[in-house]
Amino acid sequence: MPLSRLNQEQYAAATSAFNENLIIASAGTGKTSTIVGRIGHLLGSGVKPNEILLLTFTNKAAAEMVERVAEYFGKEVATKIDAGTFHAVSYRWLKKQDHKVVLKQQRELKTLFRSVFEKRNFMNIEAEVTPYGGNYLYDVYSFYQNTELERDFESWISEKYEEHKQFAMIYADIVDEFESLKKEYGFVNFNDLLLNFRDICKTKDLGYKEVLVDEYQDTNALQGTLIDAMNPPSLFCVGDYDQSIYAFNGADISIIGSFSTKFPDAKVHTLTKNYRSSLPILSLATKVIEHNERIYPKQLEVTRTGTAESPKLLAYDELFDQYHAMAAKIRDSQTPREEIAVIFRNNSSADGIEVGLRELDIPCKRKGGTSFFDSKEVKAVLDLYTLLINEADMMSFIHLFEFARGIGSAMAKEMYLALKNLGHGSIFYGLYAADESIKNPFEKRKVSHQLGLFDDFLELGAVGKFAKLGFEAKFMKNPILKHPKLTKDGATFLHDFYLLYRDLKGMKQPRTIVRKIAASSMYKHISDILSSKRAQLKDGSVDEKQKTESLSRIARKMLLLEELSKPYSEHERFLNAMILGSSDLTQGEGVNLLSVHASKGLEYKEVYVIDLMDGRFPNRKLMQRGGSLDEERRLFYVSVTRAKDILYLSFAKYDKIKKINFPPSQFLYEAGLVPKDEAYRALVLKEAEKEEAKEN
Repeated sequence: MPLSRLNQEQYAAATSAFNENLIIASAGTGKTSTIVGRIGHLLGSGVKPNEILLLTFTNKAAAEMVERVAEYFGKEVATKIDAGTFHAVSYRWLKKQDHKVVLKQQRELKTLFRSVFEKRNFMNIEAEVTPYGGNYLYDVYSFYQNTELERDFESWISEKYEEHKQFAMIYADIVDEFESLKKEYGFVNFNDLLLNFRDICKTKDLGYKEVLVDEYQDTNALQGTLIDAMNPPSLFCVGDYDQSIYAFNGADISIIGSFSTKFPDAKVHTLTKNYRSSLPILSLATKVIEHNERIYPKQLEVTRTGTAESPKLLAYDELFDQYHAMAAKIRDSQTPREEIAVIFRNNSSADGIEVGLRELDIPCKRKGGTSFFDSKEVKAVLDLYTLLINEADMMSFIHLFEFARGIGSAMAKEMYLALKNLGHGSIFYGLYAADESIKNPFEKRKVSHQLGLFDDFLELGAVGKFAKLGFEAKFMKNPILKHPKLTKDGATFLHDFYLLYRDLKGMKQPRTIVRKIAASSMYKHISDILSSKRAQLKDGSVDEKQKTESLSRIARKMLLLEELSKPYSEHERFLNAMILGSSDLTQGEGVNLLSVHASKGLEYKEVYVIDLMDGRFPNRKLMQRGGSLDEERRLFYVSVTRAKDILYLSFAKYDKIKKINFPPSQFLYEAGLVPKDEAYRALVLKEAEKEEAKEN
């Protein structure tokens, strides 16, 4: 029984009455054991496994907890527990309601959004600021969905970004058209999953007796309202306000801070025994985080005994001296490579230390960047596969045709709709059996100067310019080639698309399809574009050696994707596994290079926190864009508490490339590692003035 392994505090929390319970679980205090113990207590109290919902922030965390439950109650019982991220659970419920729902990644829908945005023209509006770009406006809209519960988008953006008020109507119309397209094609993004699931919760009893929420401090307003809509008989939330580090993504620390106010009868438990870090490491972390306002009082107790190394501060005259010295220190360390982590606040810091490690032939893996499944070359294969089984997926088409020279997202959408028109609802009929009686398959654009829409569609182009490209005679008759902006490169890409899908027709095995796509002319073109771009030098030329290496890496990924497809015989299962099962993958071996956010929940024997200079960590630029010093301090706390035994903190005084002098991080002063001097007092004064300005 998992309860027998818990300490007194953990046991009291795990066996709390069925009600609202909040467990304050600081770094290393055994929150996972407590959650597993709680599930064990529920099962022992007669609650059925399918009446338990466990919400986590990674699928990996959910799987680990279910696996631990299985050790005590068997796999059959454990797998009946509904466990996963907010999005995974929402997706399962939506699929039950409507199997036609198609989940799209943020990047894919951003492409669709741009296809709508690119039709707009802001030239008639005189304003002091430049209008947002398509990508940035999408991010603003996503933030709105996560945080705003009442106002419409136009009102919200007019108030929050007042300098853009003149553009608000156009912005809102773009969003409306985008949402209409999503609805038409059955597309949902991660925000939609939560919004639509919340609607289900309001009208349907889900049958859960208790909902458990891990990392409660990182819930955003939307997730908070989703939990409210579930209205479970019992709620068990575990988190730590000192580790709330996702404000940039809409996380609202006030949700955990107001728990006792929202639920007056709630029981708050605090886990105080730290099992991870040594006393010197924990003391340093506590010394800094105590500068933040205390929401729930706590005093951590170190359980480890014996001698322990004090954290070491390493100062260097120049930025790259620091990276090279860190790499050398790691080279000489006796700690196994996999037990070493370098934690960074900014990607530029990661680039510097990675170069240093590579020069010394020290293997390393980086987390916090692009995963295997999110790489453009893998996404392209999955987009091609998706269209094969669902030609209505306009988004996959647009995403693919952005690889064609001269075809942007807006034109790609025009091409898709034209093919659909030519095929009377089917793009493939439009491609292989086009209705040639339709002389102009391209839709006429509506005109609205107020909404930035203009009729800029030119007369149809001639297809004679493609006569010498060697296209099949049947393809040459297709009216799609009359698009006035279609170049020879774009037409060749379209012809390769035509040939590939003719060859794929009738294929059933995922592995065979993946192999065929990877070997196609169309995919070779995509690979060439990606490798050329990755090998491009500052002067615009392409380093052929780098390009060859890039092509080789792409080829290896295709072999891996082929291997991953082996167990599958059904298209849908293969694609779902690739889309939903990819988020926790980290490639490679060796030293761990981690962003602070990627390091959350992990622990290592030896940890290096680098670039602790004011401006970099804390990151003052991000603070100006809506962050806060408190948030940056929580990030520092998270990074430091990843260390079990050995902790190095490093900074540099000067960047010779940018010719910038750096003062030490404010957190180094607060930790007592750097004597408080005039530079520190200036930092504190400046921060105080900013806070005063905000209040006024």
